[in-house]
Amino acid sequence: MGINRIIKNLKLNTNDVVEYCKNKVLDKNCNIYKQGKNWYCEIENIIITINSYSYTIITAHIKR
Repeated sequence: MGINRIIKNLKLNTNDVVEYCKNKVLDKNCNIYKQGKNWYCEIENIIITINSYSYTIITAHIKR
């Protein structure tokens, strides 16, 4: 369910959403910060939200 939400939010053409997000997070230009119980990773015009306890990708969306 979360994978479909991320594909829709980012308008992706790939089925390997985890690998896509992982590559974005590992990019040297990614700005990573913690706020409350989540990590936020901002790169280009994308924000990826990751749970700080389970390291599960919660959602990703295009920055407005």
